Formats: sequence, structure tokens, C-alpha cells
Amino acid sequence: MKFGTSGLRGLVTDLQGHASALYSTAFARHLLRTGLAKAGDRIFVAGDYRPSSPDIVATCIGALARAGLQPIDCGAIPTPALAHYAMSKECASLMVTGSHIPADRNGIKFYRPDGEIDKNDELAITRIAAEIGDTIDDLTPGEAPNEKHHAFALFLSRNSALLPAGALSGLKIGVYQHSTVARDSLRDVIAGYGAEVVALGRSDHFIPVDTEAVSAQTIEYLRGWATEHDLDAIVSSDGDGDRPLVADEEGTPLRGDLLGLIVARFLGAEVVVTPVTSNSGIEAAGSYRVIRTKVGSPFVIEGMNKAVAAGEMAVMGFEANGGVLAQSAFALSKGILGPLPTRDSFLPILATLFLANQHGKPLSAIAADFRLPVAAAGRLENFAVETSTALMAHLRASPANLAAFLKPLGVVRSVSDIDGLRVTLADCSIVHLRPSGNAPEMRCYVEAEDGTVASSLLDKSLSLVRDWAKAQ
Repeated sequence: MKFGTSGLRGLVTDLQGHASALYSTAFARHLLRTGLAKAGDRIFVAGDYRPSSPDIVATCIGALARAGLQPIDCGAIPTPALAHYAMSKECASLMVTGSHIPADRNGIKFYRPDGEIDKNDELAITRIAAEIGDTIDDLTPGEAPNEKHHAFALFLSRNSALLPAGALSGLKIGVYQHSTVARDSLRDVIAGYGAEVVALGRSDHFIPVDTEAVSAQTIEYLRGWATEHDLDAIVSSDGDGDRPLVADEEGTPLRGDLLGLIVARFLGAEVVVTPVTSNSGIEAAGSYRVIRTKVGSPFVIEGMNKAVAAGEMAVMGFEANGGVLAQSAFALSKGILGPLPTRDSFLPILATLFLANQHGKPLSAIAADFRLPVAAAGRLENFAVETSTALMAHLRASPANLAAFLKPLGVVRSVSDIDGLRVTLADCSIVHLRPSGNAPEMRCYVEAEDGTVASSLLDKSLSLVRDWAKAQ
């Protein structure tokens, strides 16, 4: 088990039982040691729709109770809904989810009373887990009072106050429901603003939807539904509802960092914190100040915290997957939007649909108006961690190694080593290779002058990685 870009992740067979009890106990002890909680305090727990999640939730509830806290079960709700509810009670929380990764894997996300944990918290929890590992032998599952209805209602209330009444009237929006815990709340919120909603693709089995690297099969579904139902847009999210998916009237997904940019303008942000993988055109697309970080919500949170500590106002963040984090309170037409420093899929979905309806333009035209460099992302699944580690070590060993590897793509102009290797070529196109932080995958992000070039560059880059691995 290890912490990735957001939370603890691993195979279900490794997480069930001892590991989930161990890390729940370590989290509780960390809260108690640091004064973030005291004995008897409530802690809120929820999970996604993976087959393994209810069992892991029950194990976590039992472990948290034995550690001296009072667990409250919030059922299957979106991660931002859980965090929002727990923060309103000034309590910690724990979400059992593997987010967008396949069902044979799962994970746990941890939240302090003031929001998502940071890297220092992760280190402390890991250290405590190592100290107490052999002493955790009671794996008895627990039960807890259920407050799902209250948590769900509070989150709906937050999202029902974002836009003016009837803000989405006249739009016909598809909601790809699949197995996300956000499927019903997305439908209800969008319909509440006056849009006609068409429910699509609801599934009884878990479907891993990666909003940052949308699969060809998912795009095929989206395009088919867009035509069949004459939709203005299709929206969805990943398994735990913290990463948005927005597709235009043709079923083509919009980039997550574009959604984040739209939110920055919607909120009137003064500081935007985003990872190095977000589009290179973000800086020139608004009047805010941009802070770049490593990939992962803990790094974005760290950047936002530093900005606030330095006296900055109107601070928000977003990731290339589209998840938006609000560190500051923002004044909207209907009142104040309170902070929610964890990834949220609802705000970017609603802000994007509202922008399109305000301007009376199709989403494809809205996206084109931003004139961002064309970006694309892909991944090689089941790519051994040892292989990706060896490749990155080889490329970092010398400029000659990197130049030789990328020679089929072009000449290296500059390199950023913030997270993975982000290379700008002589023609100003970008190739960014980065091993996943939570799965055996090699991710690749590219930017180019147009969509055809970007798609070709992505395919060629992934082929270079695949061919290098085969040669080893």
C-alpha cells in the first residue's frame, strides 16, 4: 500500500482486511496526536460503488471506533459531498474509493476537519502505520449511524446556489451515469436549473472512467448518444464524483484544464494553482497569477495554502483532470460560495454549461474561443512500475539519452523536471512523460498546434515508450 496523487491506493486483495484497519487506525491516531480530533469526536465515512467498498468501509468503521472516535456512515456519496459535510461539522472524514482506476483496485482518501490531508499528513500516517502494523489484529467490521441524507442535502444546497434560477433553461443535457456515486445528484442539480436531462448508460457493475484520458470506447458512447438524443452536452464524473467529464454537442470531451480555466473566470479568481500537466496556455488566458505544482491534489493544496499564508485572496486550484478546489470564499450573485479544498466535479460542470448558455453558443465554439494550445493525454496500462522507473532514470541520466529517445519526434529545446519529464521541442510542441502515482501506468501528455498533430504526437510518444520497454 502507498499514497499516490490522491489518497492511499492498492489492489483490493491487499487493502481489504488488515491494511484498511491499519491505515484507519493510523489516521485516527494522527488526528488525536496532532489535536485535530479528541477522543469521542465524530468522523464521517463514505464509499463508492465498487464491489469491495462496502466491506472496506465496514472495516474502517470498526477500526476508527476502536481507536476512540465515533464513526458516522454517509453511505455512497460523492467525495466532495462527504468532505463538505464533514467540514461543516468541523470533523475529519474518510472516503473509500479508487476513483477512476479499475475495480480490482481500491483506495482510501483522508480528510482533516479543514480539508484534504497534505503530504506531511501522509508521511505521519505512513510512519504511524509502520509503528503499529504488527499490533492490529482485530479486524471486526463495525456499524455506525447513517447521515447520508443530511450530507447529500447539504451538498445539493451548495450546488443549487451557484447559478441564477433557470440558468440552464433551454439546454438538453445528457448525464452519463455509469457507476459514479455522483450520477443521481448530477441529474438532480442540472434539472434544478431548468435543463432537460437525459439519463444515459447507468450500470450495475463498476466502470472505471478516467476523465483525464477518456477511453476510445467511452468517446464512442458519447458521440453516439450526442447524435441519437440531439444533446447540447454530456456530463459525467469518475467513480467518486470529484473529477468532471464534459463533452460537447458532438460528444467530444473538453479538456479538464479548460474546465478549470472556465471556473477561474466564473469565480473571478486572483490566484490559480495547477499542476505542470495543465495546458501551457493557462497563464495567458486570464488576469490571475498562476502557481505550478507537481501532479496531485496534495501539491495543489500545498500551493494554495502558501498563497493564502502570503496574504493572497480569491485563491483556487484545479488539475488537468478538471477537479476544482476552492481555497477561498468567493462572492457570487446568489451569495458566498464557501471554501471546499478538495477536488469537486460539480462546480466545473455547472460553470461550463452556464457559460455556453449565457453566450448562446455550442460548447465546441466556447472551447475554440479560448484558443488554448491543443492538448491530448494517453496512458499505457499495466505498465510495470519497475519499467517506468528504469525508463525515467535512463532519460534523466544524460541529455544525450533524452535527445536520442525523442529524436523521432524532434529536437529537444527545453526540459522541466517538476514531475516526470516535460519536454518542449524545437517546434514548440510538448511531450510530457510521467509514471502514474497510484497505478502501474505510464502517462503521456502532449501539446501541439492542432488536433491532428497532437493526436499523432501522442501516438508516437506512447509507441516510443512501448518499444523501449520491449527492448529491455
